[in-house]
Amino acid sequence: MLDDYERLRHGCDAIRAMAHVNVELKAVDRDPEATLARCLTLEATDAGVLRQRDVYFMARRGRLKLRVEEGALGGELIAYRRRDDPEPAESGYVLAPTAAPEELVEALEATLGSVAVVTKRRHLFLWHGVRIHLDEVDDLGSFIELEAVLPDAGDYQAAQDKVARLREEFGIADDALVAVGYADLVMEGPQVLLQAASEAMENAYAPYSHFKVGAAVRARSGAIYAGANVENVAYPQGQCAEASALGALVAAGETGITAVAVVAERLEVCTPCGGCRQRLAEFGGVDVPVYLGRPGAGDPATVTLGELLPGAFDREALRG
Repeated sequence: MLDDYERLRHGCDAIRAMAHVNVELKAVDRDPEATLARCLTLEATDAGVLRQRDVYFMARRGRLKLRVEEGALGGELIAYRRRDDPEPAESGYVLAPTAAPEELVEALEATLGSVAVVTKRRHLFLWHGVRIHLDEVDDLGSFIELEAVLPDAGDYQAAQDKVARLREEFGIADDALVAVGYADLVMEGPQVLLQAASEAMENAYAPYSHFKVGAAVRARSGAIYAGANVENVAYPQGQCAEASALGALVAAGETGITAVAVVAERLEVCTPCGGCRQRLAEFGGVDVPVYLGRPGAGDPATVTLGELLPGAFDREALRG
């Protein structure tokens, strides 16, 4: 399994390759009135209240969303990558304005498929190159986001320092920090992964066993990669669905997984084979959840990689 340093290096390289970079922090806002008052005390510039609707789409790399603001003439397609991390983390992004957001949503829905819609009221403040978002997110509640925009906030270290100072000013506790984006919070945890696995399963090439399987993995960037089993007349040359999904993950430049789903056509619950358990353990830790079932069929059976493969062969064994 890749160590934390290698995962971080791969992720940061990919993020910095994008057009713009922020240093971001998100947390639950347990006292919105006090937070608003603190913004005024800090003499942050009040940039007004925005009503935003974000449609998130399936993406091979990172995350992709189309944002439309109430009263705006167009919209903005935003591609971005950020590690799922509760601590301040880099977020690389590309902005593409569009004059036809509804038509673009229709086109992306038809080709990629959408995974979530997030609607929120955002009160925006600006403070020395840092965007302070006081968000009221439909069905989720109140949050505060800090985005130190490079180079407006200075260099990377200056941006980190400003986010750290604001975290202290607002009294953001460790247990209030949020590691994932709003889309991840509004999505029913396993259902999007199970749906991706199920759609891949429909394309499985299984003319000999007639046993179709699909698998999907979520990368640390939030992107979802799916694959199906591919059989061969020379039976040992066939490939499992989990291996196909991991191949797509690696081909996209990702090196770590945070969740797995496996769906089979002829079984309600299909666990990965022994070889695939080892393959998955190469890219995920022992606590990574593995969802087994069908989309829309209630709560799936859930196990961890550690439970599927106790005592996995890992890099520590090579060092011995």
